Amino acid sequence: MAFRDVNSRRHIGLQQLSSLASAGRTLLGPMKSCKFIVDESTNQSMLICSAVRLIESLDLSSAAGQLLNETIQAQNKEFKTGMSTLLFLVGVWSNAVLECLQQNVPVSAIVSAMSEGLNSCCEKVQCLQISVHDVNKELCSSSIRPNASSRKTYEVACDSFLNPQIFLCLQKEVSPSKELVPRNSCSHQEADSNLNKGLVSPLAGCKQKRLTHSRYFSALATSPSSRQLDDSQVCLSGQSAHPCECYGLGHLARALSHGNEPNMKLLKSIVAYQHERAECSGSNQFNITEVVTCCLPGLPESYSCVCPGFVTLVSPEQATVIKHFGDKPLRILLTEGDLTEAYRHLGFTKPRNVRTVLERPDLQEGRPGDVWLNTTLDILMRSQVSLVLVKGHVCENLLERCVANKILVVGSVPQKVLSAFGEASGAQPVTYLTQLSASCVGSGAQLELWTASDGRAMDLGELVPVRIRVRGLALLTAVLTTAVPAKMQLVEDRFWTFVYRLHHALRDGKVFLGGGAVELLCLSHSQALAEQTLKLANKKPVKEFHGPRLAASSSEYKPVVLQALASGWSQYLAAVMCNTAKATSLFEARTLIEHHLKKAADCGSPSAYILKEFQTGGMFRGGPVPSTGNAEGFRVYDNVTAKTEAWRRALDLVLLVLQTDAEIISGPQSNQLLNSPASSEFMFL
Repeated sequence: MAFRDVNSRRHIGLQQLSSLASAGRTLLGPMKSCKFIVDESTNQSMLICSAVRLIESLDLSSAAGQLLNETIQAQNKEFKTGMSTLLFLVGVWSNAVLECLQQNVPVSAIVSAMSEGLNSCCEKVQCLQISVHDVNKELCSSSIRPNASSRKTYEVACDSFLNPQIFLCLQKEVSPSKELVPRNSCSHQEADSNLNKGLVSPLAGCKQKRLTHSRYFSALATSPSSRQLDDSQVCLSGQSAHPCECYGLGHLARALSHGNEPNMKLLKSIVAYQHERAECSGSNQFNITEVVTCCLPGLPESYSCVCPGFVTLVSPEQATVIKHFGDKPLRILLTEGDLTEAYRHLGFTKPRNVRTVLERPDLQEGRPGDVWLNTTLDILMRSQVSLVLVKGHVCENLLERCVANKILVVGSVPQKVLSAFGEASGAQPVTYLTQLSASCVGSGAQLELWTASDGRAMDLGELVPVRIRVRGLALLTAVLTTAVPAKMQLVEDRFWTFVYRLHHALRDGKVFLGGGAVELLCLSHSQALAEQTLKLANKKPVKEFHGPRLAASSSEYKPVVLQALASGWSQYLAAVMCNTAKATSLFEARTLIEHHLKKAADCGSPSAYILKEFQTGGMFRGGPVPSTGNAEGFRVYDNVTAKTEAWRRALDLVLLVLQTDAEIISGPQSNQLLNSPASSEFMFL
């Protein structure tokens, strides 16, 4: 990526961070603009909307670019969300630091003031945290319209994506005697008056009813196949498409989905199946470790579903083996590492001063590696193993031999899949097949070709989707489909972002008010800190300090740095408003932000004003959901830990590059080096 012209005397590392981060400005917010990434080696394009995919496609040959990539990868590995926020803040805060340097603000003052300012913001926004329990109660009550009490029943269809088709109907009976009851949702005094209004008790009545008219399942309701359910079909008593359902997670999930309705339906199926499996009525069962994905490009997105078991892709030759097995139970083997002749486990050390000439004489002529192939195949056949799941790669020649002997070998299986199959089948993973014993082999595995919701088997040409299951297997596969192959990575990234957003919300037990509410409070608080610091510094005489330099560092520079920090929050809010169509231009967005800042200041308590705006559906509501047609928008919430950690990582990266540049530029003989004829040969981070 080409960087803009820079001055060699300035901090090039910060400028590189700013240039790299500017490429991801459109990825911020729920209605982000996607980008096409083209692989020059294959000329294949890919549609992305993730900061992780963007950074992976950029030229990161510089040290600053490598640090940025490591920071984003660390955020993605831990949270799977917040990377776009991190990338954007890295860019705006890099520019803010550069502006401070242009005003001759010392590096030590920048590091101290910015760190102190961000820590103060993280403490201030704690009043905008709401517990998950209170969010569910509040959203459930607000979804009931005033005339809902006059209705005695609701007939709704379950948008279940379990495969094969699963549907049911609930008749919700709402007692008209339900009255509004108060609740306590925030420990802060200024929030009590806004959060203790208009909440009703959860709906209790539940009656199951057969669905006869549905735009999704009316044609399938009378089909013979829909009356017979196997273990992949779960009759979910008590589930409804109404957001109050999904076993207590519906409203929270919708508020965290940020308008991602297709994945919302997949999540309902995941929660419903896990709830039924746990056999715990009314509990919030959601275990993300039991969920994997399988991507099927070329199929319409309507084919996306959730299947119990493990769905993966195999070759057409391997699919013929599955047809041979039929429905009979199979013996299964789990292998860690690669199933190749050259594989050695991590930490393996060859014996010194020993050279193997020949392990055993082979009087028969053959290709190199035939001995290992014959030995491996002989072990599998003696153990009567029909299915082998391998964590790593599999030798191609071994795959061909296994297909000829009616043995299915599946490679690149995730570790959590191996663990789930081990618990369900009794199989114990082995590193080498020479370790195989009778106690290591599991039983009860079943193989079948994956079928779509209409009952048809799918053949994608080079690959065939199959489903592997074992009785009692605690594993679900989200089958993700799209008719545009270039969009496949985008669909998968969106699914995992949404699922992990709910996972972190349940783990934290609390969420932030979304839609920019938290960032607006950070902006207001940073500006207030800058004003307070400036007023306090003007009251203190200079003689209290040991010198004019220290006096300037403590009084003059801190307000400048805090204002620079606030400018980053302002740019973040403006970008979110433009990306969500709340403002047609940056000028309009900044004008609206200033308007709300003024009203918050006039209110006397910015946090109370923000809470009121959020409750009344002001600037912090999400856009309309196409499926619901709600023109008033919907409430949006964000993760607490993931968001604050993204803030800290962004600032830590900027300050790290700042101090590294400063140490290189301002060394003992920096002026002499920079003024020498060889100054152009120096490289700055």
